[in-house]
Amino acid sequence: MSARAMFRMAAFGALVALAACDVPPPPPPTPIETPESKAPTPQETALGRYYQGVQARLLAQGLLRTDGGGPDTPFGPRDLARNFERIALYDEYQLENGRFVQRETKSTLRRWEKPVRIVPIFGRSVPDDQRAQDADNLRAYARRLSDLTRHPISVASAGGNYFVLFLTADELAASGATLRALLPGIDSDTVAEITRLPRTTYCSVYAFSDPGSGGAYSAAVAVIRAEHPDLLRLSCIHEEIAQGLGLANDSPRARPSIFNDDEEFALLTRMDELMLRILYDRRLHVGMTPEEARPIVERIADELMGATG
Repeated sequence: MSARAMFRMAAFGALVALAACDVPPPPPPTPIETPESKAPTPQETALGRYYQGVQARLLAQGLLRTDGGGPDTPFGPRDLARNFERIALYDEYQLENGRFVQRETKSTLRRWEKPVRIVPIFGRSVPDDQRAQDADNLRAYARRLSDLTRHPISVASAGGNYFVLFLTADELAASGATLRALLPGIDSDTVAEITRLPRTTYCSVYAFSDPGSGGAYSAAVAVIRAEHPDLLRLSCIHEEIAQGLGLANDSPRARPSIFNDDEEFALLTRMDELMLRILYDRRLHVGMTPEEARPIVERIADELMGATG
């Protein structure tokens, strides 16, 4: 499984406070979200070195590709349809006895029906120049995702419903109050999972839907470790935000794709772009089972591959 997205949760829980309106603007600055940056602690410095080493090892192995795929990664409409079904219509994790355990199960189609407004939240450890770079990356990626899905996706400073937290391990451990303020109704098991991510989990995303919505997302929170070097950091932005749009699973057969456990690709690939276009095609609707969606997905895949070669 991908260390970049170790825990994911799609369409679970009852965020009753979100049922009738969007998430309210974030509250005043909390201990993990302040304008002033601070010097890194010894633990944060050590974790930074650790993740630098992870990135260097992956690059030395020819992984974390940024080319989106090429002649060595051919795929056809059947591959696209099969991979979409596995990634969009199956869950990778189940909540069991207060813990998320890896168990792939059939699910239903989930996506956003309302506009997605992404709000970045930075821990004190993130310096101003890094915050600016992260915000620029988020804005560029949101524009790309909106163009692909034909769904409104943007970055905002307040009034958001998709929160991206750039936090160190220490800040993440102390983020429970902030998570509850951003996501009224979030349950204690989910807060515990988020605040206790092991260092081998590079980033994660949790998406939530309201009761009776059929699988339409109303809120999401992604966690990206502030200790990451640039490429690992950007790869987390690409994978987690896209997964929080509804591509919730991973598949070892998906290539070229970031929704794969092998870390071959760091950034969104051509296949991933097409899967996002399928996900937000209006011929599909939230709540569809794999069996209901399959003939429509296959038809859309044929159309897309015919149009793109």
